Amino acid sequence: MGRAPDAARQDERWAMWVRTLRKGPPRPFEQHLEAFRTIFAGRAAAAGPPRVWRPSRAAARRSNLGRFMAEHRFRDYRACHARSASHRAEFWGRAIDRIGIVFGRPPDAILNPSADPENPRWLPGARLSIVDSCFRAPGESPAVIAGREGDDRLIVTSRSDLENLVNRVAAGLRARGFARGDGVALYMPMTLECVAAYLGVIRAGCRAVSVADSFSPDELATRCRLGGAETVLTIERYERAGRSIDLYGKVLRAGVARAVVIPAGDPAGRGESRLRDADLWWRDLLADSPAFRCEPCDPEDVTNVLFSSGTTGEPKAIPWTHLTPIKCAADGYFHHDIRPGDVVAWPTNIGWMMGPWLIYASLINGAAMALYEGAPTGPGFARFVAGAGVTMLGVIPSLVRAWRDGDAVAERAWEKVRVFSSTGEPSNREDYLWLMSRAGYRAPVIEYLGGTEIGGGHITGTVVQPASPAAFTSPALGIDFVILDEAGREVPERETGELYLIPPSIGLSTRLLNKDHHEVYYDGCPAGPDGQVLRRHGDQVARLPGGFFRAQGRSDDTMNLGGIKVSSLELERVVDSHPAVYESAAVAVQPEGEGAERLVLFVVPAGNAAVDRERLAAELKTTIAERLNPLFRIHDLVVVENLPRTASNKLMRRELRARYMKGRD
Repeated sequence: MGRAPDAARQDERWAMWVRTLRKGPPRPFEQHLEAFRTIFAGRAAAAGPPRVWRPSRAAARRSNLGRFMAEHRFRDYRACHARSASHRAEFWGRAIDRIGIVFGRPPDAILNPSADPENPRWLPGARLSIVDSCFRAPGESPAVIAGREGDDRLIVTSRSDLENLVNRVAAGLRARGFARGDGVALYMPMTLECVAAYLGVIRAGCRAVSVADSFSPDELATRCRLGGAETVLTIERYERAGRSIDLYGKVLRAGVARAVVIPAGDPAGRGESRLRDADLWWRDLLADSPAFRCEPCDPEDVTNVLFSSGTTGEPKAIPWTHLTPIKCAADGYFHHDIRPGDVVAWPTNIGWMMGPWLIYASLINGAAMALYEGAPTGPGFARFVAGAGVTMLGVIPSLVRAWRDGDAVAERAWEKVRVFSSTGEPSNREDYLWLMSRAGYRAPVIEYLGGTEIGGGHITGTVVQPASPAAFTSPALGIDFVILDEAGREVPERETGELYLIPPSIGLSTRLLNKDHHEVYYDGCPAGPDGQVLRRHGDQVARLPGGFFRAQGRSDDTMNLGGIKVSSLELERVVDSHPAVYESAAVAVQPEGEGAERLVLFVVPAGNAAVDRERLAAELKTTIAERLNPLFRIHDLVVVENLPRTASNKLMRRELRARYMKGRD
């Protein structure tokens, strides 16, 4: 048996191949993939994944992180992270200065020195409104670059114009009797008006209750109840992929008490719908004057309520405070290298954490957001990215697969992109090699894993370390974790375990509105290797050689379908309502061993009648789309006589997942 090729030589051969590629005409991606497989054939497992991208010394030095490391004399990223994890208050103090957080009253300290890791007190004595930190850049600089499906024109909104609109929203809310702490739900696509509404609600001292516009009326009603919102700010309707989406109609079916409605087509006008007496058009909410004085708040005041599924049927209501955006902006600065003058695009929604993350990571760091109205899966979006001059492009793996399958993006179409980033679900290596090829392999993919209850990421990548498709390179700055096996021991290289966070960190939640926070995140957790308090997060992560990591999905019964987290019980509750179903189990699988999770339903039929599997699958697809989300698609439906359970009657979903994957071997 021959000896494995030298890994360093393989990495250098790939770098030489890329340099040659850039000098000639574009080649079909099949040739890229063939070169990749040939060059890295026989790579020893102990060498770690292929280094497909390496930063030049000059680029690393120019980066935000490179300059920070040089200033504080860190020899490499590992040393930088180690210091940030062992001296949390010191790091977060430096980060706050670096990204320029604006205070009405500065804090007496960064972290209460006697703070309990589970319940820390960050920035004691401070007063601030995080919205103020979004408008430090010159007023004439772009804040939002907007495009629309079917129209290649771009609309640029300056920072001063955006802030004026934000102030008109805030003043309008106050004039109509909204007080500090009142909830206002946002149920609309990610547009200029959505950004202004979100920041205006917070500047008014209210809380934005974020609801994805893909959710059904029932789910909207649930989230308004949990978030304490009796008013919803929405859009009359909009077009996506040739379909008209009637959002105001869904609001009416949800029974929300009051709505502020943005007219279709012309936000400054009045729409075609007949509004209820309690409802009003967007233009009637906006104050005439853009003057508004924002009173600074306590850092712990709630600004935003977002939702994340757990292992119960009701979603977790997670409050964000004025502290949480500091984590968003710091991750954007250090890990995504967002700089003044950059343009950041990430197809997302205000209902998911990446919507607010995009707002803060862009604006606080002096960059513009690129927002696209419409389906981001086709060539229109690809042209938008190029035309807007996007420098940081965020993705989810299912979107990358759609671009690749649809041949939507020509090679080197995105050569202005300096950094890609990916979150939402595990990635596929070939798809991400294809993604890097769209920018001539000049941009790394920063894998980014975290959650709503973190305000950002816990494991990620950097622009100062080599990158490999579908692999993480590092813990995020200012936080740390351990990966443990079922016996509570740290896993060695080439093994998989459950990732536990080591608190505290700015961004980590300290409460839930509808559940016991300690029970969800801390109860029953093992102690860390050095006796640390550990916090449950639920990610399965493989530790790879060379300092890399790979995501392996969720360790609990929450799954990630198309970038949206949903609990098994939420799905099972809907499936079990079908008259042909006695009981069901919903599990997520990765058919290729990596990449996006797929939904598999195990169904026990009601009664003794034979089941038409294809018909049942079609009917359940419709039911799930209507009652939960049309983005939750069934990959496979398996009819079984019974479901495996423990002695205490707990459903054994892991066994079903393993059984399904074994049957495919």
